[in-house]
Order: sequence, then structure tokens, then C-alpha cells
Amino acid sequence: MEAGNFATYFCGSPASQSTPHLYISSLATWLRDSNLSRMWKKQFSHVPALKQARGNGSLPLLTIWGQCFFSVAFSSDDTRIVSGSSNKSGQVWDASTGAELRRLDGHSGWVPSIAFSNDDTRIVSGSDDKSVRVWDVSTGAELRRMDGHSGWVSSVAFSGDGTRIVSGSCDNSVRVWDASTGTELRKMEGHSQWVLSVAFSSNGTRIVSGSQDTSVRVWDASTGAELKRLDGHSQRVDSVAFSSDGTRIVSGSRDKSVRLWDASSGAELKRLDGHSDYVRSVAFSSNGTRIVSGSDDKSVRVWDASTGAELKRLDGHSAIVYSVAFSSDGTRIVSGSDDKSLRVWDASTGTELRRRDGHSDDVHSDPFSTDDTRLISGSSDKYVQVWDACTELRRPNSVAFSRDGTRIVSGSVDKSVRVWDALTGVELRRMDGHSHCVKSVAFSSDGTRVVSGSDDKSVRVWDASTGAELRRMIDHSHYIQSVAFSSDGTRIVSGSCDNSVRVWDASTGIVLRRLDGHSAIVRSVSFSGDGTRIVSGSDDNSVRVWDASTGAELRRMVGHSQWVSSVAFSGDGTRIVSGSDDKSVRVWDASTGAELRRMIGHSHYVQSVAFSSDGTRIVSGSNDKSVRVWDASTGAELRRMICHTATVYSVAISSNGTRIVSSSEDNSMRVWDVVAHNNSWEFSSHDWIISQPHRRRLMWVPHGLMKTLNLRNVLIISSNPPVKVDFADSRIGSAWAACYTP
Repeated sequence: MEAGNFATYFCGSPASQSTPHLYISSLATWLRDSNLSRMWKKQFSHVPALKQARGNGSLPLLTIWGQCFFSVAFSSDDTRIVSGSSNKSGQVWDASTGAELRRLDGHSGWVPSIAFSNDDTRIVSGSDDKSVRVWDVSTGAELRRMDGHSGWVSSVAFSGDGTRIVSGSCDNSVRVWDASTGTELRKMEGHSQWVLSVAFSSNGTRIVSGSQDTSVRVWDASTGAELKRLDGHSQRVDSVAFSSDGTRIVSGSRDKSVRLWDASSGAELKRLDGHSDYVRSVAFSSNGTRIVSGSDDKSVRVWDASTGAELKRLDGHSAIVYSVAFSSDGTRIVSGSDDKSLRVWDASTGTELRRRDGHSDDVHSDPFSTDDTRLISGSSDKYVQVWDACTELRRPNSVAFSRDGTRIVSGSVDKSVRVWDALTGVELRRMDGHSHCVKSVAFSSDGTRVVSGSDDKSVRVWDASTGAELRRMIDHSHYIQSVAFSSDGTRIVSGSCDNSVRVWDASTGIVLRRLDGHSAIVRSVSFSGDGTRIVSGSDDNSVRVWDASTGAELRRMVGHSQWVSSVAFSGDGTRIVSGSDDKSVRVWDASTGAELRRMIGHSHYVQSVAFSSDGTRIVSGSNDKSVRVWDASTGAELRRMICHTATVYSVAISSNGTRIVSSSEDNSMRVWDVVAHNNSWEFSSHDWIISQPHRRRLMWVPHGLMKTLNLRNVLIISSNPPVKVDFADSRIGSAWAACYTP
């Protein structure tokens, strides 16, 4: 009886109208490899396809800038990363934030190899200066220097118990050192050319080496005796590694092959062919079932260690892949490349999970820490860097275009200021220095500088090309909410939670003027195009215009019934636009203070507003998750873009008026093509995709995927790979019944 009552009620309710689409949605979003999914999709062949982008579609989660990284490694607890580079130093980084924890200075040449001890208390590095050095991880102090090699040191590693270090060199030798005293315990000679790679077996009894003489050799770590010589490669061997049980050895060579050897007999067990260029790096998964390789053919490949079959090819790098490694649990692969990026891949699906851009030169080595939370990279820019394997781009509070539209700057809750390529979404620069979240950012009109304001109460000026901090201005007594340059770049204006507006000399950092009058937090400030006036918006519900030279209050506009979150001048300075928590966008006459237009449409607080450079349009972003474009003369809504899944904090329009950038609480930034934006579908609340213009429910998408679901003509800058819905050959909406295939 109860079931019957429910069925009667449900069939008569509006919810029943969406029921078919819920089933269709579940088919589209099920795991593609599940047996149940494959079975049902044969019968429902006309459902949409949900595709997650891979390869170049992924973007960096954390970028640490330096030079060319030769070598990287995680600490065993995955909280830190160490990197070695062409700047002659090693560096230790916080793997979660990217903050530099320690710099290891002392080498007089490049650092091509670096590694943690298993207990994470020490780091060993090898250098072009021919030395091997041991460092204290906590203090950065140099504990030991081992001299003896007569050529540059190409490879170093700790034994599992941390008591010994092995090194390989261009002097053709392999050497073993006492890690505590620095005493040379053993010198293994036999290779006739450079030794390019060395590694201990996990029990520390044997050492494997690969050389330019095309051979792989196994040595007794205690006596130094050569136990085995493995011949087969026809060109130099760039990389070698033991399996964790010590029974097998893998090698990668410039003969384009990966080879698997029996460590006891020296017999070649398997030859893995597939790469079309030099193989630079190889590694086993911890359980020994898979091998990963990186090559000059720009690919990363995963192989079955038993059969030699190629399981996966991971494409995405645009240059030589110098270094590869598995995470300790085998679920992820990290790769470092000459394209100056590190990438983290899902080892099962081949999906690119992470991309790390930051090295300015070749990335040669990048192992995971043992707990898989950090990466360490080494590069020819002489830096060793540590990366967070899981860190995300966190809530960008503010975004702005450069005047030429080629770059975007963002300020974020993660305390960073970042510069992005506006066309590709690639992170170009990261500026760290603020000790609290960054609330506002802006470019100077010539694009050479960036200004930022933070909850750490400071205003900072940065070199947009190098990321160097040029100036730090301290005077506000509370959080800074908004900053902007004057058009000539000589002054900066800031608004703060101390209820004041301040004008600064951009070159010296001196406070030129303090503008008092607001009785509550100043949320937004901006210069007029000619630099003679400043407009401010406040929690006292007012918009005020000030004389930029004298600080005198020229005009007060009252009309908003709640906080004024954002203000801006039109390009010609005749009008002002404001956005408020009263859900309205308003246009004011800048001379008289009269309200010219009120735009109603947002269903929640308006967080950000901006004029197009020609003054014909206004763009706004709101807590209702939408970005809207308005006709500045008539107040008509021209476009509504719903793509974000949370509050839109900031919007800006490019100077040519063709693109809009928005940032959101959903941890993404989106760049919209205003001219081409004409989607036949958009998002609604509760994670539904709806048709346009009839607003019919098409399908439901899980919230986690909705965050990066991509509309056409929209570039998503996010920590996660974008997701696309392919409606080609689908039968949904009113034709949903045709999804079924008899």
C-alpha cells in the first residue's frame, strides 16, 4: 500500500519529468570500464559522452619557478621536495604550498643529481664541480663534502639504511662513500667511458651502473668486485634501476630500447621496443609489475614487466622527457621534461592529473617521496625543487587582464600572485611573498608590473616578467581589499578594512595621500582614465569620488541599500559602475552623481563589475554563479554565462572587448569568448545541464565533474583537467526515448 501511494504521488509530481534524464545521466557518467556500464551502453547508444581532457588540456597545480632542473626527489614522508639545478644549489620546498624551506648553497657547478636519505634527515647531491655533498635537511647546513672524482658527478644515491652513498662520474668510476665520515670506502673501475647512472639494490649488497660504454654492470657493494656485465645495448645507457626484490634490473638506452635483465645471471629477459628516440629514464613500480620510461620522443610509456607489452602511452610533453618515477603506491607517475615542466599522471588510466611548470630549462630527474605527497625535481637551471603532488589552485579572489590581452594576473587564498597566458592557460609566473590571502591584483598599463593587496596589510609591486618583488608598502592598519594603478603607472590606490583609501608613489612606496570619509570597509577602488579622480565603494553603502591630487571628496553617490563590493570608471571618465550586495548593478554620472541606470537580474550579491574599454558594455559577477554582460546605455542584459559552480568573485574584460575573465570560489578561472559565446546549453542549479533557450533539463552531472565542465569557447584554468560533454549523436531532451537501441 505504501509503495503504491508513493508511486501515485511520484508520477504526478514535477520530479517524474526528469526521471529519464537521471537514468541517461548515470549511463553517461558511469565508469567507462565497468562491466555493467558496457552492457547497458550497448542498449543505450545515443546517450551523451562525458570526456575528461588529458595531455595539453591539463594545467599546473603548483608552479615553482627556477632554472633548468636536473634532478628531483620526494622526502619519504612526502612533505618536502628537493631539487638540483643549474643555479649550483639544492633547494628544499614545502610540498603543499611550494614555499622554499631551505636552500643548499656550496656547489660551484650544476647539480645534476640529488636524493633524500630514507629517514629524510639528509640530502645527498652530486655536481659538475666534481664533488658529492651531504646536507642537513632541517638546517640546510653542509655536513660533509666528498672529493675524489676527477670528472663531474652524474648520479648519486643513498643505500637503504643510509650508511653509504654511491656516486657515478664522468671519470668513468663508481665510488662508495661512508655517509657519516665522508671516507671513500670503495672505487669500482671497469667502465671505459662516463658512468651516467647508479643505484643500490634495496638490501644494499649490490650496485648497478649504466655507462656511455653501452654496458650495464653489477658490483658487490662491499668488495667492489664486478659481479656481472650486461651487454646488449648498442648505444649509451642513460638510466638503470633495480626492482625492489633485487631480482631484476631495468635499463634505458639511446638505442631507443628499454631492457629487462636477470640480476643474478645477467641474461636479457625482455626487450621493450616502442620509443622512436633515445630512452632517458626508467623505473620500476614498487611491486615490480610495471616499468615506466621517458624518452626524447616526448612520451612517457608504461610497460608490463612480465610480458613486455606496452600498457599505456602518456603524451603531453612538448620536449625531451628526462626523468620518470612511480609513486610508492604505484597509482601515479611523475615525469620531468625539457619543456620545463613536471607532470603527474594517473598510472592506471593515463590521464594527466597534474602538470608542474616552473623550470626554465631541462628537467632531468623527479622521484616521488615515499608517502607520495611530494615530488623532487632537478634541472639544468641549477635548481633542485620540491613540489606538492596534490596542491590545488585555491580560490582566486581577483583577476585582471594585461592591457594587450595576452596575460591574466590572479590573486588567491593560497597567498600567491600568478601570471597566466590568456590564450593557453599556462602559468607563466608565480609571485610568493604575501603571508596571507591576496584580495586584489592589477597590471600596470604597460604590462611591466603587477600590484597586489593582501590580508597581511601590505601592498606589493612585482616585476611581471621575472616575478621579483620591487616594492612593499606598509601603512594600512587592516586588511587590504582593493588595489589599482593609475594609467601612467606612477601611482597606486588602495582600499582597506581600516575604512580608508590611500594613494602611493609606485616608484618609492611613499604614501602621497590618505582619503578618509567612509565609515566602513572600503571594498573597491579605481582611478579614472586620466588619473585625476579616484572612485571607491564601501560597506557604508556609498560610492565616493575623490580628487586624486588633493584628496578632497568631490561626490558621494547614495542609492545602494547594502554593501558596495565593486566600482569602476568608464574609459572616458564620464560614468561609474557599481555592484552591490543588494543584487543590483548601477551606472552613475561621474560629474553630477545622478543614477543613470539600474540593472536588475542577479539573484544574489554582485561581487564584481567592469566596463568594456569603449564604455558600451558592463560585465558583472555574482554569488548566483553567473557572469552577465549588460548594455551600458539601455541596461538590457545582453548575455548570461553560467559555467561556474560557486560564487564569482572577480570579472574583467579585455581591452579589445572580445574576452572576459572570471574567477570563482570553485577554484577556477574561466576565459570567455564574448563574440563566439553562443552555447545551445548551459548550467543550472543542482548540477543540471539545461538546453537554451527553452531551459529543458538535458542531463545531470556529478558535482565534482561539473566544476571543470567546459562550455565551447571557454578556457578553464583550474587544478583539474577540464571535462567535456559530447552531445553528438545523442537523443536527449524531448527526444529522450530514442536513446534506447533495440
